[in-house]
Amino acid sequence: MASFALKVTRLAFRILGALSPRLAGQAAFYLFCRTPSRKPRGEKPIAMFAKGRELLRNARLEMVHVDAGDVATYRLAGTVGGKRVMLVHGWASRAEYMAVLATGLHRAGAEVVLVDLPGHGRTYGKTLNIRNAAEALAAVEKAIGPFDAVVAHSFGGLALMSAVGQMFPEVPSLAAQRLVLIGAPSQAVEIFQDFSGLLKLSPATRQALFDHVGKVAGRPLAEFDMAQIARTEARPMLIVHAPDDKEVGEHHARSYEGIGNHISFFWADGLGHRRIVSAPDVSAAIAEFLQLSSSDRTLAHSARAS
Repeated sequence: MASFALKVTRLAFRILGALSPRLAGQAAFYLFCRTPSRKPRGEKPIAMFAKGRELLRNARLEMVHVDAGDVATYRLAGTVGGKRVMLVHGWASRAEYMAVLATGLHRAGAEVVLVDLPGHGRTYGKTLNIRNAAEALAAVEKAIGPFDAVVAHSFGGLALMSAVGQMFPEVPSLAAQRLVLIGAPSQAVEIFQDFSGLLKLSPATRQALFDHVGKVAGRPLAEFDMAQIARTEARPMLIVHAPDDKEVGEHHARSYEGIGNHISFFWADGLGHRRIVSAPDVSAAIAEFLQLSSSDRTLAHSARAS
């Protein structure tokens, strides 16, 4: 059953959409980009945040400047001559929620730099979209890189692939040669379709939303096809996904199948969308893919991989 707030929001968009689909589409985009509270709420998120903060207590906080503000990064120094890895969270998350994975890769010998995306953690702003996320990743790579690999979860994966594919001409392509996507969407258009369905936008308002997104992005929304970018770039990639992921369906990962031998898969059965980033099996599989010296690699074989 829809909450009272959602019912009111739907009514507001129905009224505004009847008056001006264009304005309703712009308002829908603003609502979509508005990020949630940075404070964890609920027993489990609070516990996870506390654990993550403790794991990152010795990480070096560095702020990277972009035109809109400062992007927060946390650096876990690795072994001399070891791999350097950028780690990117998803929507309504922050570096602390990725700390278990970060420390797992760090123990395997990597230098790990965690990034707080715009509107999250200690980074500037109250909104997040694909463009400002890609800008943040490119700025971090320029200031702190180069990186051997980038590991990204959920929306962070969408931003990563957009940056790799240089979907925004003013944002340079990321140079990292190995990419890992965890529970990440492969089609941006589907995200906005789902959002439109949640708000029950009229066809006219939905089209206005899509048009506005295309105007902001500088290209049609349908062109944000991450599988096509993976086909064009042909960098070694690991797709990590849980078949029971209820937020980003399994079909997003399946869209990478058949593209080429440079793409491999790790199916994390039963780990859903959020628990997946804290699972030892996932950490071990990523360490193995990144060719780190982890002694825990054998854990990766306890989950179904292909």
